[in-house]
Amino acid sequence: MQKIKAVIAGLGRIASLLEEDSLREKPCTHAGAIAANSGCMLAAGCDIDGERRSLFSEKWNVPVFQNAQEMLLSQKPDILVIATHPDSHYFYCRLASDMQVPVVLCEKPLADNLKDARKIAYLSRKGKTKIIVNHERRYSLDYIRVKKILEEEKYGSLASVRAVLYMGKTRRLIDQFWHDGTHLADTIMFLTGGILKHRRRWGAKLSSHNGTAWLEGELYPNSLPPERKNAEKIKPIPVILEIGSGRDHLVFEIEFSCEKGRLRIGNGVFEVFESVPSPYAEKFRSLKDTGEKFSGPTGYFANMLEDAVSCVRNSQLSPVSGAIDGLRVIEYLSSVKRWR
Repeated sequence: MQKIKAVIAGLGRIASLLEEDSLREKPCTHAGAIAANSGCMLAAGCDIDGERRSLFSEKWNVPVFQNAQEMLLSQKPDILVIATHPDSHYFYCRLASDMQVPVVLCEKPLADNLKDARKIAYLSRKGKTKIIVNHERRYSLDYIRVKKILEEEKYGSLASVRAVLYMGKTRRLIDQFWHDGTHLADTIMFLTGGILKHRRRWGAKLSSHNGTAWLEGELYPNSLPPERKNAEKIKPIPVILEIGSGRDHLVFEIEFSCEKGRLRIGNGVFEVFESVPSPYAEKFRSLKDTGEKFSGPTGYFANMLEDAVSCVRNSQLSPVSGAIDGLRVIEYLSSVKRWR
């Protein structure tokens, strides 16, 4: 079977450089995932930065270009990976669509504003180019296991969701939220099958470099929120997101409180608790750790690239993480941003 040709626009950390991190699960970059996939080949890369072009060419032994259009004309790839800044994502998605590249794998967030996100989603719906968004936890085996537990309601129905994000000691809260909160919001929607909507914020201003902000939201399972006159017919699930600076450590965690248990998942975290008769008080119940753990590779980058390859080979397939999923995240982030 002929190998799928993939090229990369933007040759920075997520494209290639993070592959040098000795502690990360491999592959952990787009180039690494392409190189590790037996059905795919890395054909070229492009970047306006000459030093990055040189580093990429030396590491992966492929031609490099300064201009993306020139690269696409030269290589005629099956997959274009967009690993540039979000403000350029629409430009490259449009270029790929115009040049009939079958599949685009676009870094998150889908765009840096709602208008461009909607235009990218439109390209994906109306054009022949499929657009995949790097919401990597949709492809991670530990998160997929949590999704199955929630869907099976093994511990009863979902009652509430709490999430925590600390991604920088002095980094502005809005920057943490926009860059890393995209994963947080998408993961909540992916695991529950719902649509996340913002209600209100309290605590530190999102424009602040320190402090903690709390974002209250609601999760509407399987549907968008109805008109106000029908709101009483829907019972949304409450969601609290905590975004904070002033910590010297990184935290990305989501806790699902269920009728008969609790699940917590995040970076280095996988915990499942079940309700049992309390050992501390009669006629009460307490949560007990089930001992269920996750070990081994999650396959997050490898599985995402395999999804892209499958979408090239089968034009009828829909990606696990599509442009509409990316748009829903931007809609949520934009609604929060207005409260900064």
